[in-house]
Amino acid sequence: MRRDSRPYILKRLDLGFQAWYTNHFLRPQFEHLGHSPWFMKPWHIKIFGGPISVGNYAHVIATPDKKVRLTVWSNLEGEGKIEIGNFCLICPGVRISSARHIKIGDNCMFANEAFITDADWHGIYDRSQSVGNAEPVIIGNNVWVGDRAMIFKGVTIGNNSIIGAGAVVLKDVPPNVCVGGNPAQVVKILDPSQPMKTREDWYSDYEKLVAEFDQLDREKMKNNTWLGWLRSLVAPGKGD
Repeated sequence: MRRDSRPYILKRLDLGFQAWYTNHFLRPQFEHLGHSPWFMKPWHIKIFGGPISVGNYAHVIATPDKKVRLTVWSNLEGEGKIEIGNFCLICPGVRISSARHIKIGDNCMFANEAFITDADWHGIYDRSQSVGNAEPVIIGNNVWVGDRAMIFKGVTIGNNSIIGAGAVVLKDVPPNVCVGGNPAQVVKILDPSQPMKTREDWYSDYEKLVAEFDQLDREKMKNNTWLGWLRSLVAPGKGD
């Protein structure tokens, strides 16, 4: 992993540009995008169709090789919608595709390359049928979806549940469980009496959180220089 050799001010300018890009280019594509979104590399976030809405304090991370794709496409009259709640985390490579309705609650987390769809996208017997069977997907609050997990049409996932990495979810998942496998089955029951700290709790003092991250950047980058940064680009050495 390369060390961030940029001067502190350059990182601040980069973050400012990403925020500007999000609001200037992405926000108009949403039916609703809440306040204080944090979209990392927003030019690799692809929005197609609509309506698509995302709540407050969304944290979306994309990379050049793993774009985030939110897609609504339907030939069903008046159908097709994606709703994502507040305080959600979406990691690189996540795809959410709707022909009918995908509703995601607050505080949900989606790890790398998770896939959620509410349609088959082709007919089983008539492959020219472009949407095929479509049934809504409902994901409750504080759900954690692991790497490369897949959630398919007609599924409802209860609050606080965890979808294990690589799981293929074809049936409803109750609240407060962990599921894994193909097809996904319950592998662990969570204790609902245990206190659960959510992303909303983490964001409870947003200004303080932002200040803490800024202070970490200042400390970590305080010895970075413009010359050292340029050298790391053209002649990287050990530790760069």
